[in-house]
Amino acid sequence: MPAAHATTTPRGRRPVVAALMLGMALAAIDGTIVSTAVPQIVGDLGGFTVFSWLFSGYLLAVTVTLPLYGKLSDTFGRKPVLIAGIILFLVGSLLCAAAWNMAALIAFRIVQGLGGGALQGTIQTIAADLYPLRERPRIQARLSTVWATSSVAGPVAGGLLAGYADWRWIFLINLPVGAVALWLVVRHLQEPSRPRPATRPRVDWAGALAVFATGALLLTALVQGGVAWPWFSAPSLGLFGASALLAALTVVIERRAAEPIIPGWVWRRRTIASVNLALGAMGLLMVAPTVFLPTYAQSVLGLGPIAAGFVLSVMTLSWPVSAAFSDRVYNRIGFRRTAMLGMGAALLILLAFPLLPYPGEAWHPALLMLLLGAALGLFQLPLIVGVQSTVGWAERGTTTASVLFCRQVGQSIGAALFGAIANGVLAARLLDAPVDGLPGDLDAVARTLEDPGAVSSAAAEYLRRAVDAAVDHVYVGAAGAAALALLALITLAPRRFPVITEPSDSPTAPDPAATPTASEAAPARQDR
Repeated sequence: MPAAHATTTPRGRRPVVAALMLGMALAAIDGTIVSTAVPQIVGDLGGFTVFSWLFSGYLLAVTVTLPLYGKLSDTFGRKPVLIAGIILFLVGSLLCAAAWNMAALIAFRIVQGLGGGALQGTIQTIAADLYPLRERPRIQARLSTVWATSSVAGPVAGGLLAGYADWRWIFLINLPVGAVALWLVVRHLQEPSRPRPATRPRVDWAGALAVFATGALLLTALVQGGVAWPWFSAPSLGLFGASALLAALTVVIERRAAEPIIPGWVWRRRTIASVNLALGAMGLLMVAPTVFLPTYAQSVLGLGPIAAGFVLSVMTLSWPVSAAFSDRVYNRIGFRRTAMLGMGAALLILLAFPLLPYPGEAWHPALLMLLLGAALGLFQLPLIVGVQSTVGWAERGTTTASVLFCRQVGQSIGAALFGAIANGVLAARLLDAPVDGLPGDLDAVARTLEDPGAVSSAAAEYLRRAVDAAVDHVYVGAAGAAALALLALITLAPRRFPVITEPSDSPTAPDPAATPTASEAAPARQDR
């Protein structure tokens, strides 16, 4: 296989990197930008009972398509997949801006998500193609910065556009940004020429459909359970049962497929399997700060929405900095030990949260989030760089997609699990409430505390303490997820990752159009 670089000179990489950063910003910001514009959207289109699908539909489409796009990028190249993803995302954005009712907007958000899945997985893969191993932390740190900043800035941008312009501009602003990214990709991304396969590539469409259906049913059960219907109701049990049956069918289909969407080697190789599980656990624990910390900051600390967002956003300051310097650590002690160091620190930080004084000061959780961002930057980037470096070009898209897929599924499971934990703690505390008629779930309690006259001062204080206890339990659960990530690395990950040393890791990268030599066709491996 030829060198893995899409371009070979730093100057030639710059416009491609700019396109990757723009594409990553689009995918990240659209996951959160709609949240603060919901009142305006519902007021215009109606559909209050189903508006949560504006988020769930987008997340579902992104998650279930990641494995398909990873396999397609390995089979047909990154460039056509990324171009198709950008176009699909922009078409979905334009349709969202033209939506005439809530059902149409939800359907078009799913179209957006279908494009967003191609953006997320393919961008991460191209980033690994562009740079040799020693330089990958730089580009991954940039992408982490873009992702974190865009995710936090999304709600602010959505609120400003909905309040001072029109909510449809939330989707229209994607068009010029996406158009620039598309032009840069078409104009500047040059992939290495590859030997023409002896047989025409075959796409496992049956497997793709099975993976899509399984993921759709499972994520629907996780997202809607406990919200649209009780957990042990017929809809929940039916969806979980159907997803289990489809998962078994998917395994049968993938075993028989000539080119499976999710190859068996993704789970048979210890390095990839351990990273998948570890990052799935990280997705699980990330729900605690991203979903529950803003509620804690507003309901317990009494902060406004902007100040509460700042308490969370400090994590985005330390994460990319830690990630950028992580190579200095893993080049000395290895990928596995560096990730274990980061997740071990995250475990202690998460356990420290319940020890914060009540009600405390805003800088207390902000300091913990700053430290948590540094710990997770030291954990995530070495694992992504490490696992991408254990495979060649032809397997890198599938490998990257499997990692991101597991992280996304972990987030969905975390939202359902920790939501149930928080509401269970609240329900137990409210049984002995000083007054009757208090709300019974976390969102309703938070809304009640926003209205000073809704309850008495004693009842409000009781509710604040109940929220504090609920969020404390969530953080303990997140610490449990951190322990699972550590366990996956300790028991499954090899002590040294079997890194492939490609010619592109040498100071002078070869011409991507050159005929591969025997050493290029079979890259050497070294443990790190």
